[in-house]
Amino acid sequence: MALDIDTKNSSSAATGDANTVKANNNSSAASTGNKKTENLVNGNNNSAADGPAAKKKGKKNRNKSPPIATDAETTEAATTTAVTNGHEGEALVNGDAVAPDANANVAANDESESAEQQAAENAASSGELESEDVDLDALHDVGITVNISSPGADIISVQLSSMELVQEIHQLLMDREETCHRTCFSLQLGNNTLDNFAELKTVENLEQGSTIKVVEDPYTMREARIHVRHVRDLLKNLDPTDAYNGIDCTSLTYLNTITQGDLLDKKKTRPDSVDCTPPEYVTPGVKEPPLLPLHPNIKNAKGPQALKVLTTSAWNPPPGPRKLHGDLMYLYVVTMEEKRFHISACSKGFFINQSTDENFNPKPDNPSHLSHSLIDLLSTISPIFRRAFQTIQKRRTLRHAFERVATPYQVYQWASPQLEHTVDAIRAEDAFSSKLGYEEHIPGQTRDWNEELQTTRELPRKTLPERLMRERAIFKVHGDFVTAATRGAMAVIDGNVLAINPGEDSKMQMFIWNNIFFSLGFDVRDHYKELGGDHAAFVAPRYDLHGVRVYNAVDVEGLYTLGTVVIDYRGYRVTAQSIIPGILEREQEQSVVYGSIDFGKTVLSHPKYLELLRQAGKHLKILPHSVLNERDEPVELCSSVECKGIIGNDGRHYILDLLRTFPPDVNFLKLQDVKLSKELTEMGFPIEHRHKLCCLRQELLEAFIEDRYVSFIRIAAVHLQQLNAKKQDEAKEGTKEPASETEKESPPKAITEKEEEESKDQPTVGETKSAEAMVNAIREAQSNMATSNEVQAAEVVKRACAAVGSLKEKEFDFRFNPDVFSPGIRHVDGEEGTSSSIVKQKRLVQDAAEFLVLKQIPTFIKEHLAHSSPPIDGQTLTESLHNNGINVRYLGKVIKMLSQMPRMEYLYRIANLELIVRATKHIYYTYMQGTEPLHLSAAISHFLNCLLTNGPVNPAISKEEIHKKRTNTKYNKHKSSKSSGSGSKQSGQTSNQNGTSTSPSSSTASGGTSSNVAIDWTLVTPRSLWQQIRKEAKAYWDWDLECDAIDIALTKYGISRISLLRGFCQKVGIQVLLREYNFESKHKPTFGDDDIVNVFPVVKHISPRSTDAYNFYTTGQSKIQQGLFKEGYELISEALNLLNNVFGAMHQENGSCLRMLARLSYLLGDAQDALAIQQRAVIMSERVNGIDHPSTILEYTHLSLYSFANGHVGMSLKLLYRARYLLVLICGEDHPEVALIDSNISLILHALGEYELSLRFIEHALKLNLKYFGAKAMHVAVSYHLMARTQSCMGDFRSALNNEKETYTIYKSQLGEKHEKTRDSAECLRLLTQQAVLLQRKMNDIYSNGKLTSDLPPIHITPPSMGSVLDMLNTINGILFVQISQNDIVKVRSEIEKHLKANGEESEVNDAIKSIVDASGNNNGETEALINGGEESTVTVTATS
Repeated sequence: MALDIDTKNSSSAATGDANTVKANNNSSAASTGNKKTENLVNGNNNSAADGPAAKKKGKKNRNKSPPIATDAETTEAATTTAVTNGHEGEALVNGDAVAPDANANVAANDESESAEQQAAENAASSGELESEDVDLDALHDVGITVNISSPGADIISVQLSSMELVQEIHQLLMDREETCHRTCFSLQLGNNTLDNFAELKTVENLEQGSTIKVVEDPYTMREARIHVRHVRDLLKNLDPTDAYNGIDCTSLTYLNTITQGDLLDKKKTRPDSVDCTPPEYVTPGVKEPPLLPLHPNIKNAKGPQALKVLTTSAWNPPPGPRKLHGDLMYLYVVTMEEKRFHISACSKGFFINQSTDENFNPKPDNPSHLSHSLIDLLSTISPIFRRAFQTIQKRRTLRHAFERVATPYQVYQWASPQLEHTVDAIRAEDAFSSKLGYEEHIPGQTRDWNEELQTTRELPRKTLPERLMRERAIFKVHGDFVTAATRGAMAVIDGNVLAINPGEDSKMQMFIWNNIFFSLGFDVRDHYKELGGDHAAFVAPRYDLHGVRVYNAVDVEGLYTLGTVVIDYRGYRVTAQSIIPGILEREQEQSVVYGSIDFGKTVLSHPKYLELLRQAGKHLKILPHSVLNERDEPVELCSSVECKGIIGNDGRHYILDLLRTFPPDVNFLKLQDVKLSKELTEMGFPIEHRHKLCCLRQELLEAFIEDRYVSFIRIAAVHLQQLNAKKQDEAKEGTKEPASETEKESPPKAITEKEEEESKDQPTVGETKSAEAMVNAIREAQSNMATSNEVQAAEVVKRACAAVGSLKEKEFDFRFNPDVFSPGIRHVDGEEGTSSSIVKQKRLVQDAAEFLVLKQIPTFIKEHLAHSSPPIDGQTLTESLHNNGINVRYLGKVIKMLSQMPRMEYLYRIANLELIVRATKHIYYTYMQGTEPLHLSAAISHFLNCLLTNGPVNPAISKEEIHKKRTNTKYNKHKSSKSSGSGSKQSGQTSNQNGTSTSPSSSTASGGTSSNVAIDWTLVTPRSLWQQIRKEAKAYWDWDLECDAIDIALTKYGISRISLLRGFCQKVGIQVLLREYNFESKHKPTFGDDDIVNVFPVVKHISPRSTDAYNFYTTGQSKIQQGLFKEGYELISEALNLLNNVFGAMHQENGSCLRMLARLSYLLGDAQDALAIQQRAVIMSERVNGIDHPSTILEYTHLSLYSFANGHVGMSLKLLYRARYLLVLICGEDHPEVALIDSNISLILHALGEYELSLRFIEHALKLNLKYFGAKAMHVAVSYHLMARTQSCMGDFRSALNNEKETYTIYKSQLGEKHEKTRDSAECLRLLTQQAVLLQRKMNDIYSNGKLTSDLPPIHITPPSMGSVLDMLNTINGILFVQISQNDIVKVRSEIEKHLKANGEESEVNDAIKSIVDASGNNNGETEALINGGEESTVTVTATS
């Protein structure tokens, strides 16, 4: 058997789609993991311990479910079981600063030596990284088991980590069913009270088996309030209301509802006992899926009601005499039995007093029932409460731990059921207080966000534990800042914050709330007049945020950026920033020491800023350049002119206004001195955009430089080979001299470490053999530094530099001047041929923009032709474009290219839908700014009716009111200042606070717009709205939308109304009522104002990332691609440990690790472990991404495969039905992913004997596969084969024979006659023919004689075995298990060794094969190696002796 071992395939082998982990979320921690380990989960401040259970199992447990280490929200914390080989290197992504390499191993205590040896070997093989001393012992964790004795409960035994804090035992007890009602207690060992913030390892006399006592403490006012809040949280624990309202980082998950309990507790099901009928909306052929199944089983989600009312009493606060008797607060309770009680909280606990609603009598009732816990008191006075509370607790503890942990950032739902509004004093208190959960713990109450954000960045980062602590602190503070900024922005727009300049026009107002500065997205004081006015002011904050992101990623010590969050809410854009110390005390002109505050008229420079920005510029490819100031003096800059440097009162060097960090996009600027290439001109470029801030993305610049570097290497190598050929006649050694001289001139100066990496990697990835030879020639030359022919060698490099457009004549130098096309800026022009030549700098920026259109867009389309991980909605399409460095403003050009490719119809449809949604968003923002708060729901429902229906769209506002307002207009003419101001400044802090055409807060909104504008929304009609959408599509994306009504859009572009509704609501922050909408209604509007449930903010911010975890993850991926699954598993487990340590248990990146680990477990033969891990991955994706996010659909399909492998056949079908429903809801049935899901459903239904249903799904899958992969594709062959199998089981042998013939034809043409698949298909044809002949004979007998005359054997239709179905499922999902012999491996190895000897080189392939053979000798002949089985396949090879 020929093996094609290919290490060049960079697609992630183990998951088909697991790309690099993308950091994107915030705090809270929890844990699951070892079943013996206790889960410490409680609200936002959650922690968990995973004790040494995993270690005790030693090697046996290496590939089991990875432990989840977690994060206590304290300043001190520790890593669990993190062992790195201590090497550091430069991270190559986004210019990250030094981060450790992750060629590391997870080692249990009993195998740490071998781990260190392996690390040493890895280091030796890489040979590129510097060592770093890491105290491995410091990273190891010692487990300890203690007993906990609490009043009225049994002694419990808990396994803890020695690095946990005592505080975490508190949280464990507050989460356990039997002790959850206690909040005010201390822990004692012997007679000593333990310090809550001490690590367990520092506690004296704490040993294995020690008993810790829970001692009830007296209440204070604060503790009593905390206790009441905790009781309220326990009672509404099952209630999803907070998740729908977007409160407290709660979110939804429905996996438990769909599987009806934990999958791991399920027993295997017999095929005949499975109810497999799919719901009607899941079967093929559904046009508009229903909306209600999106949130299944809503009615039963809430749980039993325990109390009618629990609230603070109106008798609060206690009067002076009662305070002296110890009263802290009063509560009012109405039980389910309709009894009313007034309860006093005192230092000893809670008791019933004799007060009534009219009379105050604080004396204890008789009997008083004094209880330390409010739960105990309520259980005593209300039997219904006692039973309901027990039920709630049982259901709460049955839920998966991941369902109970807070998410890092708030996830909002675009659809919500009608929610019951109940009496809730704590909710009321939260709504009207400015507290953010932490102030009451902090002296001085409000937080100094800037100080916190900058202090965390200053934490040490030399060792792994230090980096983890630093990253955790950064993440925690950032998450809190985003929450505070979001809340503040909503308060600003709702008119609940007083402006710091209340006398000015509403658009010019600025706000400070909770030490955060807020500004609106309008062009005030004509700051952006020349750049596009309000349009420029609206996009500037987003570009500024990109700038902050990349400077944070570079992480230069001593250079500080502001905490920045951009919030879109109710049509307004608000920028929230932390405040530079001292900035509000002086004018901006006095503050700025670097950059320009007037777009280049006056320019300042500062030596410290030049030093810091030069360091950052190396990573960001920013070219230092000089411009002339107003006195014609040259001023050196290492950033754009708009970038301002301000030294705060704290002495820190801040940079802000980073909106022009990257070079401009000349394809969208009409410039007199720029002439684009013929190809671009023919495509309609340059397009004059509505603002002049368009810039290129960082991903594009990296791809462009990489492409030029490959060309540079190739051209230089060609010239070197020519020199070598010339020298061959002179001397044998002469061939090496010219090359060495060339390298002497060029690489030491010109080629950076990153570029050297690229020179190694790039030619091997898809380049020709000559490219490899070129690299070898250059390396050879570098190692042999001969001194002759220097002139010739220098000439070679010079020619190569000139050919690729390098800024320097004799070095490969690609950096960009962001100011090169900025209007009004005068540059200091250097000599031609040098990097300071403006002509060269301009040419380079033009080339990059041309590269985007002529190379990156076609590459993007080509990548998606394979449909290996196709975009499902606008969000995934946008991410894919951005990963290729393509801005969304090119969407029109992308659609134009897609329109000519029938095989890309689904992507064409998704792209058009995204363009329509974005165009509508632009119109909606302006529309909402002219709407009074009184009419918000009426205006939004009217807009949705105009967008989605052709029926009546009468606005829900009376004609009298419209007439009245228009009459008032005559007397109240208000000038609306469209562009008068100075982009927002923190009284000088920043000039790039932005907006499009937004009016400020709602108070300001109504004050700053005329009454006429306030009812303009009533004039919008479906026709006028769609005409605006068409105009917007043409103006912004240069794309002609051929539709002026929703019906035409549906038929022309194949989009569905539900997909459009979902996309639009998510994009602008609307929450609609969850019900079935009749879009075809001719008599009344589809949406009424009651259908608009809420509006929520759309938040953009920077997600901190964990560099060490990222490095472990990427190294794990490379191991997997080499076929070293176990090593890969260990590295990714370690990455997950580190992620848990930094982000807590709930984060998008953790989900990516879990998915990868589940796939690896499955490949390593542990299907049960795969099921356990994937279950966590699904819950995590639902909670942090959303219940209908494309990632969630992917997780569901993986989980269904592992469920089937574990014998849960019916469950597997339910999961696939859910995945299919979500997919069709988002993008419709016409999508390659639907074909994959339908194939899976068909196979499982086939296994259950439901042949007719099975046939419906496989026919639909075949239709899609033919459309998107072509008639000769392997996907199509498999679909034909599955149809043949199903039809043969139904007795339709003729059709089965025809379909199997198609399979045979494809296999024969693609794989050849001798291939195993072709032979299998031929055998299948033979059997089918045989069965068909038998059947025909019987039929002929019946027709001729009316009865059977001959003794023909009966036709046996054997249903397939579950094993064969699983094999087929694996094949469909890209997993192939192949048996090969030891002899085959030896043969392949010898062949490759011969080939390598012939070329005189070593490679990773050789190492990989050696490891296969070695492992096969050491593992009883069984090892797993990765064979490249196509873009989507993971092939597991089992070697047998």
